[in-house]
Amino acid sequence: MKIVAINGSHRGAAGYTQFLIDKIFAGATENGAICESIPLARYKIERCLGCNHCQSPNGILKCIYNEKDDVAAIFKKIEEADLVIYASPVYIFNISGLLKIFLERFYGTSNVKDLKITESGLFFHHVNKSINSKPFVALICSDNMEYKTIQTPIVYFKSFSQFLDAPLLGMITCQGGTLTGHGKDKEKEKLFPRIYQVYEALKQAGVELAVQGKITLSTQKQVNRQIIPIPRFLFGLKPIKKKILQKANEVRNA
Repeated sequence: MKIVAINGSHRGAAGYTQFLIDKIFAGATENGAICESIPLARYKIERCLGCNHCQSPNGILKCIYNEKDDVAAIFKKIEEADLVIYASPVYIFNISGLLKIFLERFYGTSNVKDLKITESGLFFHHVNKSINSKPFVALICSDNMEYKTIQTPIVYFKSFSQFLDAPLLGMITCQGGTLTGHGKDKEKEKLFPRIYQVYEALKQAGVELAVQGKITLSTQKQVNRQIIPIPRFLFGLKPIKKKILQKANEVRNA
């Protein structure tokens, strides 16, 4: 089993996104998986220009940047992997611009004039299944505790799965990174002991990916749980939120 994680954080290997990826990798490597993380921030990735050279008769499926940046080499790593983890912090209620720019380069691997119907029954076009349709896990992390913060990335990856015929092996959402110190502040972690259960569940997710090739729903539920032990229906009440906000500010300013 070979797993490649595409880390869309602008902080690269120094950010909380990579910290969470490493938790998954710990479980996966212990069970024989070969894991590689690709922090996009370290690489040269040009944005798609929409020039349509890749769709022209003389340049079909050949991006003008293929020899000028690192995207083609990263695509090769995806092609050689058994599954991919697309990981991103939430920026302005969606995946990072860095990850989006990278994924938009899929356009250069597709013949958009060759119209198709996807396995899920949607109108789309030809895609390079060895790259675009690779089974994947979505990992979304956010400092904000509000569920609405992560809704758009969740919808994005579900649509990604359906249009590209890419099996979605698990949806992981980790919130409250600031409150727990982004994995770098042990004292803040102690204030929210549920985070240790989340970390263990992330490791278990890696075990399941290596052994079963997917993350079970029960493990996803454990990973995605709120670190503040308040039922979701109460979490939405303003008086409760005011108390949470007061505590959050105390923790952040500590």
